[in-house]
Amino acid sequence: MYEMDYKWKEECGVYGVYSRTENVSEMTYFGLYALQHRGQESAGIALTDGAWMDVTRGMGLVNEVFRHQLPHMENQYIAIGHVRYSTTGSSLLANTQPLMVNYAGGKIALAHNGNLTNAAEIRHSLEQEGTIFQTSIDSEVFVNLIARSRKETIEERIIESLKKIKGAYCLTIMTENKLIGARDPQGFRPLCLGKLDDGTWILSSETCGLDVNDAEFVRDIKPGEMVVIDDDGVKSYMFGEGEKLASCVFEYIYFARPDSVIDGQSVHAARFKMGQILAQESKFEGDIVISVPDSGTTAATGYAYEAGLPFVEGLIKNRYIGRTFIKPTQKARDTAVKLKLNAIRSVVEGKRVIMVDDSIVRGTTSGKIVRMLRAAGAKAVYMCVSSPPIGYPCFYGIDTSIRKELIAATKSVEEIREYIGADGLHFLSIEGLKQCVDRVHADDMCYACFNSAYPVAQGEKPAGDSKYVFE
Repeated sequence: MYEMDYKWKEECGVYGVYSRTENVSEMTYFGLYALQHRGQESAGIALTDGAWMDVTRGMGLVNEVFRHQLPHMENQYIAIGHVRYSTTGSSLLANTQPLMVNYAGGKIALAHNGNLTNAAEIRHSLEQEGTIFQTSIDSEVFVNLIARSRKETIEERIIESLKKIKGAYCLTIMTENKLIGARDPQGFRPLCLGKLDDGTWILSSETCGLDVNDAEFVRDIKPGEMVVIDDDGVKSYMFGEGEKLASCVFEYIYFARPDSVIDGQSVHAARFKMGQILAQESKFEGDIVISVPDSGTTAATGYAYEAGLPFVEGLIKNRYIGRTFIKPTQKARDTAVKLKLNAIRSVVEGKRVIMVDDSIVRGTTSGKIVRMLRAAGAKAVYMCVSSPPIGYPCFYGIDTSIRKELIAATKSVEEIREYIGADGLHFLSIEGLKQCVDRVHADDMCYACFNSAYPVAQGEKPAGDSKYVFE
C-alpha cells in the first residue's frame, strides 16, 4: 500500500496530570486532543488511584480510541497519555503507548517521545540476559532498565536508567503515587510544566496542551532534568548536565502548533519571521501570496506582510481526509493530492503566485501542486520554502527517508526547481533561519538535517539497519 504523504512525519506527544481535585482522565484526553498534530496513528491513557493502575490504548485518532467512553477509576488522581506516530511497518496495537508493567517495585507506566540511538545495543544485551520483550519499540528498553535496576527508590532507578540511554526523548512516567517527567540532556524534545490554582500539575509536550485545560505555564523542563510530582509538590533532579544543547529546529518550522511556546520562543513569531526573511532573500515579483496549508500558512502571512502583497487562500485543504492509503499507481497518487488539496481558480487565474511551504522532502508533491496551480490558470508559480534544503536524514525520532530519497541530497536548488516545474524556487538560508528563532541561542539548536557541518553532539546514527522501531 502507498500512503499519501508529502511531509515529514510528526513525532509523538506525551501528557501527564497529577490532581487530587480534577478528573485527570478527562484532562489528559483534552491534552492529547491538543497534541493530536504530533501523532495520528494511536493514542492511549493510563490511570492510577494509588493502588490499581490501568491503561486504555488503541489505533486511530484520540476521539476514535475513546469514542465510547474515557478510562475511569474511582479516586483517580494521576494519568499519563500518548499520541503516536510510528515508522513504516510498526503500526501495531502492541506498539501503542503508554506501556504498563509490573515489576518488583510495583507498577509503572511510561509514555515516550523520541529515539534512543543505543536502544538496539541495550536491547540485545538484555535479551542475552533472558529479558523477554513484548513490543518492537525502544520505549520498552527503558522500562526494562528501570525494572532491572538495583537502586532503592524509583527516582534513583529512573536516573540510573536515563544515564544509560542516548538519543532524543521526553518521557512521562507514572507510578502508583508519582508523576515523573524527563527531558533528554540536549533538549532535543520539548516538555513543559503547568499548574492550576487548585494544586493540579500538568506535563505536556507543548504549551498548547496546557492552554486547553486552562493551566498556567510554569516553565520548560530543562535539558537533562527529571521532575517528580507528588502530594508534596514538584522536585527537580538534574541527571545530564554538561551536554551540548541541540533543540530540534523543526519544532519551530513544522512540528509544533503555532500557538505553542517552546523554550521561550513563540512558534508563531518564528514562522512569521521566516516568511519575512524569505521575502527579503527571494525578492520574487508576484501578485499574490498563498500557502500550502496548514503548516506553510504562518510563514506565508509573514512573506505577504514583508512584501506588501495580499495573502489569499489559493489552495483549499480537505481536513476530513484522515490517514489515506491508496494504490501505488501514478494516477492514484495524483488523485490523492487532489483529495488533500485543490486550487481555487478564481483566486490564482492570471496571477503570478508566490507559494510558501515549510519544506520539500522528496519533491514529488510540490511538483503536483505547481502543476495544479498552472492548470487552474496561474501565470507563474514561485515557490518559497521556510527551511533550508533537507539533505540529511534525521536519526532522532523524525521519519525522514534514507538520504538518496531526499531530493536536496542529489539535486541543486536549480535542479529541484526544474523537477517541480516552478518558475522560481528559494529556500530559507540557515543564517536566516537562525534569525527567526531568536529567543534560543543559535548554537543550542540542531541543524544536522540541513548540513552535515552541524552534527548532533551526542551522536551517531544507529548502527546498521535496525529492526527496532524508533518513536
